[in-house]
Amino acid sequence: MNTFHNLNAQLNLPQDGVINLKADKEAVRAYFIEYVNKHTRFFHSLDEKTEYMLDNELWSMDTVEVFPFEDFKELFKIAYSYKFRFESLLGAIKFYSTYALKDMDGETILERFEDRVVMTAIHLSGGDLAQAEDLIRIIITGRFQPATPTFLNAGRARGGAMVSCFLLRMEDNLESIARVYASGMQLSKRGGGVGILLTNMRESGAPLKGVPGVGRGIVPIMKNLEDQFSHIDQLGMRQGAGAVYLNAHHPDIMQFLDTKRENADEKIRIKTLSLGVVIPDITFHLAKDNKDMYLFSPYDVERVEGKPMSECSVTENYHKWVEDERITKKKVSARRFFQTLSEIQFESGYPYVLFEDTANKFHAMKHAGRINLSNLCSEIAQLNSASTMEDDLTYTHVGDDISCNLGSLNVQKMLELDREEFIGTVRVAVRALDQVSRLTNIHAVPTVSQGNRKSRAIGLGQMNLHGALAHNMLEYGSEEALALWDNYMALVTYAAMLESVELAKQYGTHAYWDGCEYHTGEWFRRTTDVWLEKNNHKAPTILGVLRSPSVVEWNDLEDAVRRNGMANAYLQTIPPTGSISYINNSTSSIHPIASKIEIRKEGKIGRVYYPAPHMRTENLHLYKDAYEIGYEKLIDTYAVSQHWIDQSQSCTLFLKAEATTRDLDRARIYAWRKGLKSLYYIRLRQLGLEGTRVGEDVDECVACQL
Repeated sequence: MNTFHNLNAQLNLPQDGVINLKADKEAVRAYFIEYVNKHTRFFHSLDEKTEYMLDNELWSMDTVEVFPFEDFKELFKIAYSYKFRFESLLGAIKFYSTYALKDMDGETILERFEDRVVMTAIHLSGGDLAQAEDLIRIIITGRFQPATPTFLNAGRARGGAMVSCFLLRMEDNLESIARVYASGMQLSKRGGGVGILLTNMRESGAPLKGVPGVGRGIVPIMKNLEDQFSHIDQLGMRQGAGAVYLNAHHPDIMQFLDTKRENADEKIRIKTLSLGVVIPDITFHLAKDNKDMYLFSPYDVERVEGKPMSECSVTENYHKWVEDERITKKKVSARRFFQTLSEIQFESGYPYVLFEDTANKFHAMKHAGRINLSNLCSEIAQLNSASTMEDDLTYTHVGDDISCNLGSLNVQKMLELDREEFIGTVRVAVRALDQVSRLTNIHAVPTVSQGNRKSRAIGLGQMNLHGALAHNMLEYGSEEALALWDNYMALVTYAAMLESVELAKQYGTHAYWDGCEYHTGEWFRRTTDVWLEKNNHKAPTILGVLRSPSVVEWNDLEDAVRRNGMANAYLQTIPPTGSISYINNSTSSIHPIASKIEIRKEGKIGRVYYPAPHMRTENLHLYKDAYEIGYEKLIDTYAVSQHWIDQSQSCTLFLKAEATTRDLDRARIYAWRKGLKSLYYIRLRQLGLEGTRVGEDVDECVACQL
């Protein structure tokens, strides 16, 4: 066994209750000596390296030639001047196994962390040298980290897409089904994870061409999608990834849930496709009153309403549809539905949940369309619109499908900045993500290309919240922690909107600007006014150093927004973060840690131990894991940030081993009442081999993994 492996393993062998955190630092140094340095190709100069990378089609000529070569070299000097060091062995292993460019042999390392940072910064600079310099600084110092697809592919000659998160809607006709199949394969080929809306598809037993009882429903479509994503495997690196979303009031909903049962018949069992359920408010009310819930034929709803079921509010139309004899319907017990939902989540962790009415009530673009599905990680919440096609699948009308590019701020690193640096960092990050959108044009899927062009949606996220709170001696979910998080998110939102205004001056507004809630001022009334009233119209400080936006600043921003508009229809979301958290030495996303020492299996290396960032003897008591902390404090934390975020959040619920389906029901209802828009996985604590309880790993979105 290697020295670095032995040193890292000492993390799992505490002495007198003290974790040997220094051992991991020593493991990093040993890893570089024993592996990285031995496998790295060294060059005498940047000139020589650049020539080699271009001759071998490893770096993109277009990226290298964005700036004069003297400026190109100066950017590398800036990056290397920071003398970057990985804080954990896992972070170093993740970078060199996943992100660093290697030679054709797959073994020889050609990039250090600094090189990848510089190539990413140049690629996302938009030709602005100052932006490239600023982006280098905020990445190399750990304040901001682009998501895996961007950090992996930016500046590479043979790189894949910089966006890996896509949503497609399927209409109730063969042309749309075929198009979605084809689009899903094209996106999967590019490394994308694909969320697909099934709500509009007619149910099993529905009529086809006037012949009653012949419709096969959604399960055959799900089986085809699962086979398709398994087949398109990115050159053998990993299977494609898909998720399907169905409204709770679709007649096939119970069969949809049953496909994830461990003992389901193989004819219907879904093993690798992810499931999501869209739940309207009316479903909760029916369950509370112990009433049956009616399930409505999407085929009939579209004939009656003149638009697909996904474009209608089930809650608003429920009683009308119940009374309408033109709509075929059946019913099940609402409580039975929720009981089944919990049973399936206990067995598989699925389905994800999208709270339909909450997502649409707080949707700033509601004038332009509805939110009716989410993605593989349940944090994307954007509008879409239908396409129409000829028999040969050519478009008569190109609708709007969804893509979103992500990157996350390190909460603790941001809290170390002064106010000017804080706001500046957010603005640089927003501009970089905006560039990802403008550099992305997937011609093979016109609906995604058009949706991206019209919305210029980005997803600025957050990570390392638990690490930041513990570092500052605050308990996760405490009153003080929630106040800090609220004020932090207020300042992030303010800065992000400032930059979107500046981008609008440069590029113009997004296509949905006229009539949106930022344009009308409604967003400020329900967001900043509520926040200011709660704080008695004062601007609270964060840790006594940073000041949140004042009344005057919010008013000035509203005026600037009204005069200039915004370039991006959507600005923020909170995704799960895995690999990028490790290389950034952060706790994942904004949920509590799953364990003080996380255990990962990393290829040929085997087990690697990852200590929770910022953990030390005096704050060890603040590193309770997510199972100990409980779902209430976790949901309270997500509810605070949901107030500010225009999309949704990947909120995983962690339940103790002795939890019941009733506990899960309570947690789901609590999340709904607290205003969350969606829920991600359900994680149950498992018993270890020796009876000790261990936390499960919570990795990033499968669409961002390799």
